[in-house]
Amino acid sequence: MKILEIQPKLVEQVHKAILSEIAEGKLRPGARIIQEQIAQELGVSRQPVQQALVLLRNQGVLRDAPGRGLQVAPLDLEYVQHMYDVRAVIEGLAFRKAAENYSDKMKSRGQALIRAGRQAIKAGSVSEMIVADMDFHDFIYELSANPLVAPAMEAHWTNTQRVMGEVLMRDDKPRDIWDEHEAMLATVALGDGERAEQLARKHIQHAADFMIKRLRLEGNAA
Repeated sequence: MKILEIQPKLVEQVHKAILSEIAEGKLRPGARIIQEQIAQELGVSRQPVQQALVLLRNQGVLRDAPGRGLQVAPLDLEYVQHMYDVRAVIEGLAFRKAAENYSDKMKSRGQALIRAGRQAIKAGSVSEMIVADMDFHDFIYELSANPLVAPAMEAHWTNTQRVMGEVLMRDDKPRDIWDEHEAMLATVALGDGERAEQLARKHIQHAADFMIKRLRLEGNAA
């Protein structure tokens, strides 16, 4: 086999950096993506940037620009609704299994994630809010002990970050999801898998309703 010239982690880092720029509104829908400029700003060669851009295009975050190249795609609200529908099912499973596997040694870690989320909202940092939310759900995926959950959710989180970014940048009082997160975690700690699944599904549906309503009001989606 040939020696790989690019470490997968580097492509992931470039992908994350570009997605963060889009989620934080620094690259708006319709903005052209200039490969050379991104490579220069990140201090990497064009090859990992090119691979990251292909991933983002396949995930629907970017699309072909008129003429040539790529541009940031507008959010498709119908797609967003479908995405949250699927998320509700997978998240429900994850929380049910997490309740079955919960142990007291996980308590301090869960509480720390709740505190981090509340602090991110208090600080008003969009990037910190998104990271805190993802960290909490990653914790539940890990606790579920189902190795298929996190990979299944990866593509959904790519687009969820965009949705969260669009809303949080413009909402003077971001919806405080951390009360719901705390209640969900408490149910997991009680070992009540059925109730944990119900709360998780409800939580995702509330998030979908909230996000889509805001996007429609702002007119930031297709």
